[in-house]
This record gives sequence, structure tokens and C-alpha cells, in this order.
Amino acid sequence: MLDLSIVIVSWNTRELVRQCLASIDVAQGQLTVETFVVDNASSDGTQEMVQMEFPGVRLLRNHTNVGFARANNSAMRLASGKYVCLINSDVTVSSGCLQKLFAFMEQNPSVGMLGPGMLTPGGDLGCSCMRRPTLRISLVQALGLGSVFKRLSLHIENLKSTGAQDVDVLNGWFWMVKRSALNDVGLLDDRYFMYGEDIDWCHRFWSRNWRVVYLPDARAIHYGGGSSSHAPVKYYIEMQRANIQYWRRYHSLTSLVAYRSIVLLHQILRLLGYSAVYAIRPVARPEISVKIRRSAASLRWLFGL
Repeated sequence: MLDLSIVIVSWNTRELVRQCLASIDVAQGQLTVETFVVDNASSDGTQEMVQMEFPGVRLLRNHTNVGFARANNSAMRLASGKYVCLINSDVTVSSGCLQKLFAFMEQNPSVGMLGPGMLTPGGDLGCSCMRRPTLRISLVQALGLGSVFKRLSLHIENLKSTGAQDVDVLNGWFWMVKRSALNDVGLLDDRYFMYGEDIDWCHRFWSRNWRVVYLPDARAIHYGGGSSSHAPVKYYIEMQRANIQYWRRYHSLTSLVAYRSIVLLHQILRLLGYSAVYAIRPVARPEISVKIRRSAASLRWLFGL
């Protein structure tokens, strides 16, 4: 059995995919690895680049953009590694990262999912872990009070920089999953197009008594926004859709109604706030206009328009 099966999903991120694959070639070291690229009908030459420059990579071509979960699942069904790594196309894998993750998994049989520390392009330690969403946390986020009530912030920003830590949710930018845990928990829920599948999958790992662990001693660089940057408004709505989908699956109808109300409040406050900034800060208008369009589109979607 191979040590690792690595899966990368791409959509119009040719240069990032090239950089990611090149980093894996170097970072794998003595580990036995197979690598899959699942391309969601890119139009920027990604498929041709992978075929020409990385002939050892297994390229799976989709005729349409089937989303993140379904694309990953198609490769995981073919994967033969003892561990499966799902790595975003906008990630560069640092030297020693895969070896540290692999060694930790080998030494800790109760861990089902493991994630490394996220480095920003500037070299800072980014935020890659979350608390499981609750109504209280969602309301704090809607009111913009996460920095005041840090224990009720959705994103965990003050994790230790070294040492393994159990967490509720590992964001879906880089996961290593144990084969036996994958067989027990099952694949990603492909009803999520993009976003939400990470919260759902981690929830299912914990419910099957598999630990979800953050290992900042292993590091990789995450550039962020690889595919979503091509359609920011569309993907922002997909995030709202996915969060509501998750809530519908795991919470009561009363809780779902309350959550939708909080989401509505969140978007109304953002629309008002961004509009005010747009009016008084002309220099910020290019960036703020996108955020205004995102919130306005989300409100139209929430009202069924």
C-alpha cells in the first residue's frame, strides 16, 4: 500500500496548480505517493499543463464544474494510499510537512483527520481551525463582536504555535485523513457544492469517535481564494447556502429559523456598513463595491429573489 494519496481539485488555477504540484514533488521525500488532479472543466489550460509537465499525475477531467466535494470524492474512490491528503490548488507544501503529518498519524491511531499549520504568503501563521457553529457564535459574528468575545468567535485565532491540539473543525484547505477512518465515516457529502463540507465532515468524524487534530509543527503556505476569486459573489452565496444546508441537517426547524434570521441580520448590517464606508472613503471603493454586491446578492437570495 502506498503511504499517501494526494488529491487536488482545480478550476481555472493553472499557475497555482503548477506551483502546488512542483512543491509536492519536492516535499514527498521518501514517502510513496500518488497524486490526483481533478479538474472542474477549467478553460485556462490547466489540464494541458498537468498532462505535459506532470505526466506521473493522474488527471481526472470533469466536463462541468461539479464542485469541491464531488470532485474530491471521485479521486478518493480511486485512491490506494494508507492516508489521503486533500490539498487545495492554492497551497504550496513546505519541506517536511508531509513527513510530520505522516509520522503523527502513524503514532496516534485515534486520530482520523489531521491538518497542518497555515502560513500566509507573508510568513505569518494563519487561521485554519474553527469552533462548531452555534446560534450564539453566529450572532456574535453577525454583530461583529468576535474580536471582543474571543471565545465566541467562529475562527480560532489564538491556538498554540506548536504541539498537537484537538479542534472542532479543520478548514478544508489541507487535510490528511486515515484510510480506516475514511472507510468508517464515508466520503465528503457532495450535496455541498463548495464550503460547508469541512464543518459537516469534521462533525461526522467526531460523531464516529475519530479525533480531529491540528498540528502546527507541520506547515504549508496557503495563498487563498484560488478558484473563488474568479466569481466572488457567486461563491459568497454558495457559502451562505452551505451554512444553511449544514444547519438544516443537524438542527431543529426552530433553530434553523433562528439561524436564518441571524444570517439575514448579518447581511443587512454588512450592507449598511459597507455602503457607509463606500460613501466616505473613495479610495476604498473598488474593494468595498464587491462586498456591497456580495451582501446585496445574499439578501436577494435569502428572500428568494
